[in-house]
Amino acid sequence: MPGETLTLSCTMTAGGPIGPVKWLKIWGSGNETIYDQKDPSSWGMRAVNDSSTDFTILIKDVHPKDAGTYYCVKFRKTATGDDELYRRGNGTVVLVQARPSNPTLTRPKYRVQPGKKASFTCKTWGFFPSDIHVKWYKDRTLIQPQLPNVTPGPSKFTYSLSSTVTVTLQKDDIRSELTCQVRHTTLTAPLTRSFHLRQILRVPPSKVVVQPLGPVGLNETVSFTCYVQGFYPGSVTVTWLENGKEIKTASTPRPIETPEGLFELRSTVVVQAVPEKNISVFTCRAVHEGQDPLSSSAMLWVAASGQQGHSSGGAHLLSSPGLWLCMLLDKAILGLVLFFLFKRWQA
Repeated sequence: MPGETLTLSCTMTAGGPIGPVKWLKIWGSGNETIYDQKDPSSWGMRAVNDSSTDFTILIKDVHPKDAGTYYCVKFRKTATGDDELYRRGNGTVVLVQARPSNPTLTRPKYRVQPGKKASFTCKTWGFFPSDIHVKWYKDRTLIQPQLPNVTPGPSKFTYSLSSTVTVTLQKDDIRSELTCQVRHTTLTAPLTRSFHLRQILRVPPSKVVVQPLGPVGLNETVSFTCYVQGFYPGSVTVTWLENGKEIKTASTPRPIETPEGLFELRSTVVVQAVPEKNISVFTCRAVHEGQDPLSSSAMLWVAASGQQGHSSGGAHLLSSPGLWLCMLLDKAILGLVLFFLFKRWQA
């Protein structure tokens, strides 16, 4: 394991030929000198400094880069003074297990509406051996990711993992959590990384409603109320228009969170029922998260001046279905009489 001290044993028989002893590490097609009896600057340390037969070495604070096959090699002096290979050991294979890094989780850059798909990627690196397992959970439910991608890391002694999962978001995912779980032989407990789906979820308003008013008396003060319902997150901009022109007299309190985790908002505009505003159209326009606006409108009906003193009763009479039906019948009968007289005149 990383940080431990590695002991590599090598014992030679006494009375061998004159020549130095070296430790070499071989990985792939290359080799590296770990200990050289003639070079005190080599970084392998003798366990027994004064022995002529025990060439055991110590490598402190090992890392994955120290993995490889180590050989204890005896050289002998030639007549020309050069060193030639005399004998070497069978080699010791060293594998350094490395713990994976804490996972990272990448998410979509933009918010996603319910019914749309969103992809998430879990990454970890620096582990050895390459055998690693990853699981994804949405809350406590296991979900199936794409096949994980395990590749050699920045160094040839470690590996990296990338795992991606795609989920279809729902409106009630505001309270859901996505979790990536990594298991490896070096771990006593899995590593996890979680993500709250509300961080990328965008639920547009389900309704924008302006409550209509019946006819009102002249010079009465009336209120139009706009309800913006069922949106997330709670940032919404409400604008009021009178006959298409923006007005600034609206009152818009902060959104209120519902038990489902969504938001709703109520905005009110107060209007004086003067004659000039008769049949004016008041529109509430809501813009959520910079998306296309949603709107709803209602018309202001101002009663005739002669009905001002009976504004309450007049409003009820004008809004009475029976009264409107009688007026329609009168007009229909008058139309039939005029039509009959016209036909007689033609004859």
